[in-house]
Amino acid sequence: MPTNFAYRHALEDHIAGFEGDANPHHLTVLTRPTVFSVMARTGHEADIAGALDAMEEISARFVSPSEWLVVSEILGAEALARDLAALGSERASFIEQSDGRVVMRIAGPKVRQILAKCVAADLHPDVFVIGQAANMLCCHVTANVARTGDDEFELAVMRSYAGYVFDELMEMGREFAMSSGLSAG
Repeated sequence: MPTNFAYRHALEDHIAGFEGDANPHHLTVLTRPTVFSVMARTGHEADIAGALDAMEEISARFVSPSEWLVVSEILGAEALARDLAALGSERASFIEQSDGRVVMRIAGPKVRQILAKCVAADLHPDVFVIGQAANMLCCHVTANVARTGDDEFELAVMRSYAGYVFDELMEMGREFAMSSGLSAG
């Protein structure tokens, strides 16, 4: 007898009851981002970094020397895998992480004050520029934090810790009446 599985996001239960219009401070959980881990082979780090920067419809986030987290809200896993395969297996390897990672976008005029409660990094606009990313502890959990706009950051965390990080971020943003919701799509 065939079994049908319905897609259900790991944070659906955490967001229930928070629906409504977004406040100026808002935590958006991306519903179906495509996430890949890309590792450059020795001697090809600069080539791969340049190739990832040139790719359209993705965001390549620095993880460590010769490793990036590639995130796309537009490309599906198969399309992104084809694009990454074109880099050449002699230069890089990659693996899909979409089911194992949750990506959250936090935005608002006081976003740095909210994040300062749970990360030990200087997020000042002159230091942590748009497009920069780094692995760091966020609410005692390893996260890849990327600055994606003037007052906007994205956090990629392991799926098993996503509920905890979501709850902690909502608590940190409570003084600013932070709202939350799933992204459209």
